[in-house]
Amino acid sequence: MSQPEQQQTPPGTTAAMDPKPDHGEQSYRGSGRLAGKKTVITGADSGIGKAVAIAYAREGADVLIAYLDEQKDAEDTKRWVEEAGQQAVLVPGDVSDPAHCRAIIAKAVEEFGRVDVLVSNASTQRTHTELEDISDEEWDMTLATNLSAFFHLTKAAVPHMPSGGSIIATTSVNSDTPPPPLLPYNATKAGIANMAASLAGLLASKGIRANSVAPGPIWTPLIPATMPAEQVKSFGSQVPMGRAGQPVEVVPPFVMLASDEASYISGARIPVTGGSPIL
Repeated sequence: MSQPEQQQTPPGTTAAMDPKPDHGEQSYRGSGRLAGKKTVITGADSGIGKAVAIAYAREGADVLIAYLDEQKDAEDTKRWVEEAGQQAVLVPGDVSDPAHCRAIIAKAVEEFGRVDVLVSNASTQRTHTELEDISDEEWDMTLATNLSAFFHLTKAAVPHMPSGGSIIATTSVNSDTPPPPLLPYNATKAGIANMAASLAGLLASKGIRANSVAPGPIWTPLIPATMPAEQVKSFGSQVPMGRAGQPVEVVPPFVMLASDEASYISGARIPVTGGSPIL
């Protein structure tokens, strides 16, 4: 199974993708597992973040949808959250800016009164086959967007998280098996996994859990926006299942880890990789 060759300008949009990704719009059925939860999801306009937002709403949670500038995609996520009967709050802006990370949490507290679940999911990547092609600016931007934002969001959110709160970060199978052309991205994803594990110990006394989810190849706008067209065509073919995953297929661990069912799960890293093991 493969996708047609295609490319977009970063960060990419869902509308331009062929085929369209499945975020669970027609398939996800909630069962009240997150009833009353107040949640923040970064990168929630599309891809994994969008699928998680839809699922959280259908499980009974209100959702703050943080995104860069993809207004049309974000409005669509908002529509699905509100159709589920939950409050949706849109906050555009760049999470590579620490001040904006703090503003996201401040808005959540203003609208919801607290933060029960923080999902640090927004990320960026670029593909380079030569080390010298990675500029200082790209390195700094990738670390700021993927890794430092997780730190700044968490630091801002923890004072507003009650006991039972849950922090979930999106890492990647790349942190264990790093493809060389994605060097900065790989480094950030390893850092995110390590930070989530560290936070589990650091925040345990507060009753706050921290975990991460490690996706494999998932069909999101990041792929056609940051990979050469020929790599997009074969994207996902390398895993045992022989295909890219859909965003909705990454949702189950995010729901479980956000729920009270996971009250004794902290410091975990859950792979969703199409059969590729995480060591």
